[in-house]
Amino acid sequence: MRKMIDIDGFDVRLLAALEEDGRLTNQELAEKVGLSASQCSRRRVRLESEGLIRRYRAELSAEKLGYSLLAFVDVTLATHSRDTAKRFRDLVKEMRAVQEAYSLTGDRDYLIKLIVPDLGTLAKIINTVLLPHESVQHLRTSVVLETVKDDHRLPLDDLLSEGGPAGHL
Repeated sequence: MRKMIDIDGFDVRLLAALEEDGRLTNQELAEKVGLSASQCSRRRVRLESEGLIRRYRAELSAEKLGYSLLAFVDVTLATHSRDTAKRFRDLVKEMRAVQEAYSLTGDRDYLIKLIVPDLGTLAKIINTVLLPHESVQHLRTSVVLETVKDDHRLPLDDLLSEGGPAGHL
């Protein structure tokens, strides 16, 4: 188990503010967090160097850019060998339409999240890329009808409560 890095309430508030808007200046952060701009700058650099802040990026509108179909694909591998898993992982890493991919426990081996312009593109990926791949035994695809919640922010308030991040809903 990885050791959690020691952070305080100011760090948590700084992380939450940056997670909301990664373009905040140190002065803007200072106003939100209650520290000086120089203290915010030092803390931000430390949190970046310790890997708590992994990257900064813009969140684009998929629909406005023509990507209107989101699908999840459950994948079962043909065999459970290191070589088969590596071939499948290599395939997934090269696919630009794959936004996320997870190795799972249970009755399926992987869950992948695809974003594509339309059903035709999804069908092409499934029928010409995934199904014919030698590592794949079975696929089950679910098309998203409606996004109910799309928020990738962490529940950082839990870090301020006693007991830490374990068990708050």
